[in-house]
Amino acid sequence: MTLLDAYALVALLADEPAADDVESLLRAGDCGIVNFNLAEAIDVTQRVHHLSPDEVRALVEPLLGGVLTLVMPAETHTWRAAEIRVRHYDRRTRPLSLADCFLLAAATVDDRIATADPPLAQTARDEDVRLIGLPDRAGRTP
Repeated sequence: MTLLDAYALVALLADEPAADDVESLLRAGDCGIVNFNLAEAIDVTQRVHHLSPDEVRALVEPLLGGVLTLVMPAETHTWRAAEIRVRHYDRRTRPLSLADCFLLAAATVDDRIATADPPLAQTARDEDVRLIGLPDRAGRTP
């Protein structure tokens, strides 16, 4: 499965540079998003990109009903997310959100993470999680 981070979904919803890449991933199938990353994407899309709650819901719900699986972390993921954050978080050099840590914790050896976030990408590499680098707003990939 390809697990999208919050930025990947925001890029799709707000038509940012990674939107085409994310659309291709969704078309290829077997994509998921951890519930915490979904919540973060909904927040950013409304607060930063000024989409209304109804607009966001209208865009997201069809994805969840079809090409995007909602991943609900288990208790073991909670412990693993905390361990990942303790090992890697640094406010200045690696500001990992808890949502990022849950994403990493939920990834299995068969999964890939799609992100444009350099701290998340570096942590994925450090944790031996396969990575799909997406372009950020400036077109850079991690």
